[in-house]
Amino acid sequence: MVLSLACCSALCGQGNKGYVTGSLESNSIGYVNDNRIPVTVPEGGIGSNNYLKVDYYRGALSAGLQAEAYAPALVGFPTNLHGAKLANFYVDWRSRSLGLTAGTFYDQFGSGLLFRSYEDRALGYNTAVLGGRLTYSLGGIVDVKVLGGLPRLPMTAERAAADRHVVYNEWSKTLIGGADVSLSLSNLLGWESATVAVEGSVLGRRGAVEPKAVAAGVDVSQLNVGYSGRLNVESGGFVARAEWVDAGRNYFATSIAPNGYFVKNSNAQLVDLGYSGGGLGVNLSVRRLEWMESLIDYTDVVRGDENITNNYLNYVPALCAQYSYTLTNINPYIPECYYINDYYGLYSSGEIGGQLDVYYHFRRGTLLGGKRGMKMNFNLSTYYNLKEEGSALPDNRLWLNVNVGMEKFFTRKFKLKALYAMQQRNINHGMNDVSATAHIFVADMLYKYTPKLSTRLELQYLYSQDDMNGYDWMAALFEINWAPRWSLYAGDTFNHGAERVHYYNFGVSYTASRTRIALGYGRNRAGLVCSGGVCRTMPAYTGGNLTITSSF
Repeated sequence: MVLSLACCSALCGQGNKGYVTGSLESNSIGYVNDNRIPVTVPEGGIGSNNYLKVDYYRGALSAGLQAEAYAPALVGFPTNLHGAKLANFYVDWRSRSLGLTAGTFYDQFGSGLLFRSYEDRALGYNTAVLGGRLTYSLGGIVDVKVLGGLPRLPMTAERAAADRHVVYNEWSKTLIGGADVSLSLSNLLGWESATVAVEGSVLGRRGAVEPKAVAAGVDVSQLNVGYSGRLNVESGGFVARAEWVDAGRNYFATSIAPNGYFVKNSNAQLVDLGYSGGGLGVNLSVRRLEWMESLIDYTDVVRGDENITNNYLNYVPALCAQYSYTLTNINPYIPECYYINDYYGLYSSGEIGGQLDVYYHFRRGTLLGGKRGMKMNFNLSTYYNLKEEGSALPDNRLWLNVNVGMEKFFTRKFKLKALYAMQQRNINHGMNDVSATAHIFVADMLYKYTPKLSTRLELQYLYSQDDMNGYDWMAALFEINWAPRWSLYAGDTFNHGAERVHYYNFGVSYTASRTRIALGYGRNRAGLVCSGGVCRTMPAYTGGNLTITSSF
């Protein structure tokens, strides 16, 4: 790896040979014991996730690599992530109409419901494909993409213990291959007032022969083919998108089935309608999912262990409000692709529902806009489990979220963001109509003393009569910012309805040019960490953290 970096730097250091960009990210935490909460402290008391990415560009040619080092991995990430290794590497060549990629790459078809490979370091996700990709564009009318390879598959600690030869970034034994085609009818027919495109995808996957799977009657080595079709229309401020997905067979371990597993057809339908103009923005999304959990590796399904981090071939985000405030994320919604309860012999094949987003900007001089204008937003999202397999009939409600927010500069120096949210979540995956409800209030206040000096105060309150939400919570955060260098913060989240524990955090960050260094200390509650509507479980911990990010 060091030799590769040195060669790349030597080659790219010459002005006529191209140029280099790169980034470094380091996240380290020192863990300590805490007698107030059951914390996780790894052996040695330290965890560190580190990423170095380097890219080289010269005309139509680009190449790059990514090195990763875990010493060991942070708590909440797969514990078998350890050591340093060259994880990603690629060479790419592109002309106006043709593109060729060899090595590792990320891509997706449509919304990702059929296929998506991506990296999200906050979640520990990296499903880069090791293989090749070809793209071709014919005059802006037809775009074709063909790809194939082996998805990356970091294993769980449990599997690593059973298969000691497994390394943290082993490429799976599952071979995938697919194609995506987009036809622009508007460009073909010369339409200028509207953009209309018809798209389609096909994806095949074939797993390796697994003796334990064959013994259980699951032949994951059989070719499985999935399809998707899409229609995209844009005219003026209106947008309409529709997608239909048939992802083919998927396997689900359960004692309910006679031989210990379900073989189910996975399918999904998604419709997005939107409008923006005159200060108004409206978006309506409706989605139905059925058995939509496509795994890269099904080996652990027949072993009865489906809890594999980073084992997803597709992307199923929660289509609901994405919050940035602590108390609004106490119990975020996770899509119900399916649910099986072996103890009671019950299962649900999926969900149906959607969300409505409305934004409006009251301009200056209007009654509500006043002297400086005001922004308001409204979100409603609700989902139900499917009444019966193969239908679109809703049964018990899984999730309901209603929120109203506003943002307004009352003076040139003072801005207020206010939010109210009501969240209602089914506590047993829709098996009956029993839910927990939380009411959340947020006030986010920013005051600018000078163009460089500002303070921000964030106040939050959660009221609930349900233990699932921990009953009642309060949270406060105070920041002092001296742009563009320094930022200090101190905050506390207090559960005064049940455990009565303070989850305090404080820290400082310094930014110079393209480098940022942040140092903090605090107590962090167990829960879910979410990014882009996808979540992972994070155990509780107390300790100090050091984060360094830099780009060049």
